[in-house]
Amino acid sequence: MAIVLGIDPGSRITGYGVISAEGSRLQYIDSGCIRTESAVDLSEKLDMIFRGIGQVIRLHLPAQVGIEQVFMARNADSALKLGQARGAAIVACTTHQLPVSEYSARQVKQSVVGTGAAEKTQVQRMVCHLLGLDKSPQADAADALAVAICHTHMSQSMLRLAGARKVRRGRLRL
Repeated sequence: MAIVLGIDPGSRITGYGVISAEGSRLQYIDSGCIRTESAVDLSEKLDMIFRGIGQVIRLHLPAQVGIEQVFMARNADSALKLGQARGAAIVACTTHQLPVSEYSARQVKQSVVGTGAAEKTQVQRMVCHLLGLDKSPQADAADALAVAICHTHMSQSMLRLAGARKVRRGRLRL
C-alpha cells in the first residue's frame, strides 16, 4: 500500500491531500489547506508553506508526491508567486527524500474526470466518488486530492507499460 501526497500550490492557499493506493483501490487519509493570507511578506508565506508541507509529511509519511505544475495566467506576477510557492513545497518534499512528480492541470482533470476541460465542480464530485467521501473537501484540498489520484493513475499506467513485452502495430502486448 503506497501513501501518496498531492499538492495544489498557491501563494495564499496551498491545498494538500493524502491517499493510500493499493492496486486500483484508493482510500482517503487526510486533506486540508495551508493558509498564508495573514503573512506579511512573500518570504514568510514561503516559510509557512515549507513548514506546513513538512508537517504533513512527518504526520503521514508518504512514499510519493504529486504536485500541480504552474500554468501561465494573465498576470505574470501571480504566476511568479505561484512558482515560488510551488518551489517551497517541492523543497519541503525533497528535504524528506521524497520523489516529486509534476502534472499539468489538464492531466489531472483528464485522469480524474476523463476530460482535460472539466470544471472544478466536476473534479470535486469525482474526487468524492473515487474516494467514497460523503461531502466535498474545500476546493484547494479537493484539487490536491485530485493530483494524488492522478499520480496514482499515472504510476499504475507506467508500471503496466513497463510490464509490456512488445509493441505490435502500435498496440502494446502484455
